[in-house]
Amino acid sequence: MGRLQRTLSNVTEESGTDNGRVGIVAGGVDYPNQPAIVGRAALRTGSDHVRAVVTEEIYEIVAGHDPNLLASKYEGERFDAVAVERVVEVSEWADAMVIGPGFADAEPDAIREAIDRIDVPVVVDAIAIEPALDADLSNAILTPNESEEDAIAEAYESLEAFTRETDAVLTFTGNTDEIVAHGERMTNETGTSALTVAGTGDTLAGITASLLGQGSDREEAAELGAWILGKSGELATAEKGPGVLATDVIEKIPDTIR
Repeated sequence: MGRLQRTLSNVTEESGTDNGRVGIVAGGVDYPNQPAIVGRAALRTGSDHVRAVVTEEIYEIVAGHDPNLLASKYEGERFDAVAVERVVEVSEWADAMVIGPGFADAEPDAIREAIDRIDVPVVVDAIAIEPALDADLSNAILTPNESEEDAIAEAYESLEAFTRETDAVLTFTGNTDEIVAHGERMTNETGTSALTVAGTGDTLAGITASLLGQGSDREEAAELGAWILGKSGELATAEKGPGVLATDVIEKIPDTIR
């Protein structure tokens, strides 16, 4: 814990006046709030600018969610090859990207193409994880939960083997959060059972991307991101009790970082 706190202090002190930009490619008509949850988490972790890129169907919802969150849209009702071009434009502006939270009908080929063409570090979450297994993951952090782990397990012998063969970093969320990198597994010690509430996975994606955008390397961002989420969850649960929400956790991120 002490090492992570020192690392967090170094990140915040070294960021100076530029705390990075995060781009988010997420959401769909069935999950219109996920981009805003990711974005708010990134902002609370310290990012200077956060832009969500969403389908035009949910653009007004996302744009009106939080005045601190920037929003852009792409044409159509789903993430497809046309949307990839808009995402690449945003990735050229960003220091880190998130792709996947709330995607319901995204085209797998479009997800793979986007990940291959994004040059900045990227957090791959939720439905984007399975198609991403065929993409270049050498600049990626994947954040699977227990159900999303199955796709990785079917393609590789183990999570350790997956990270060795692809150079990806994993933050595996479950009863105990684990970070897997370079074939090695580490355990995160923070968190509560309340972090099973909807939206905490999106919160983790936003925290992790913010750390990447502020200059952390992928292994450091994955380990520190899980620690921040868990500690913020502990603080929120102590205050709110068993009815804690993802937004309650997000509001505790600044207290955790301090």
